[in-house]
Amino acid sequence: MADIRQRRQETRDGNRVVIREGDRTIVRNDNRTIIQHNESSRFAIGARNINTVNRGGGTITTVERAGGVRIVTFTDSSGRLTRRVRRDSRGRDTVLIDNLFAGALVGLFLNLQPPVVRMPRERYIIEADRADRAAFYDVFVSPPVEFVDQRYTLDQVRYNAPLRDYMRRVDLDVNFESGSWQLTPAQVDGLADIADGLNRAIARNPREVFLIEGHTDAVGGTDDNLSLSDRRAEAVAVALTEQFGVPSENLVTQGYGEEFLKEPTDGPSRVNRRVAVRRITPLIDRVAQR
Repeated sequence: MADIRQRRQETRDGNRVVIREGDRTIVRNDNRTIIQHNESSRFAIGARNINTVNRGGGTITTVERAGGVRIVTFTDSSGRLTRRVRRDSRGRDTVLIDNLFAGALVGLFLNLQPPVVRMPRERYIIEADRADRAAFYDVFVSPPVEFVDQRYTLDQVRYNAPLRDYMRRVDLDVNFESGSWQLTPAQVDGLADIADGLNRAIARNPREVFLIEGHTDAVGGTDDNLSLSDRRAEAVAVALTEQFGVPSENLVTQGYGEEFLKEPTDGPSRVNRRVAVRRITPLIDRVAQR
């Protein structure tokens, strides 16, 4: 993190502070701080060819894989993801993410109430070290815990905890060393059952999208912890694709730093240096809500 910290470039516009560190950007605005990340590098895993063109002020990046399958990602002039599709060898598109749908609510941060969770906590939050393959698959195809009457953008899901709480989650059996985002070989091997559940869910519905969430403990600065947590989420997503063939385009990653501590402590906590996974398809895809 010391090297990353030295390479940061900060700009300020009124109350808004933007800190750039390579393909990540930390944004502070009033009392909110978030991290944004260009995930296109993950799609290069197993790619035969990658092509990026500028169009209409934005970019279109096409990743070609064996068998003629293409992953096409559209971003706007600010680098924000607007649309992602999987195009098969016959040119047929499967839309995975569409942030420009008609009727989308305006704004990144929403005033939402969390759902009322009526199931036992051990079924709502699955501890990976105490569960089996059947339990993981069950979570990865389960509906929201309460009816969702609105379709949301991916960014709204990323940055609104009450919205994400409509979906059950799996807390992985992965706890990082302090200041690290490196997975050990044993931790990678331990993702096999998670990957099996994800791959089965995606085989059932190729439009599925899963959010990989990274977290830290409360030791260190806010910016460092956001960057660290985002890299932890990416490390798990890369391992799921490289080692177990989970399609990278069906995964999105997001770091939350120390914002959601599992263990309420300001000191070092291995429990808090963690990663979680949850299905978000019903929140961003109207078809999945039916």
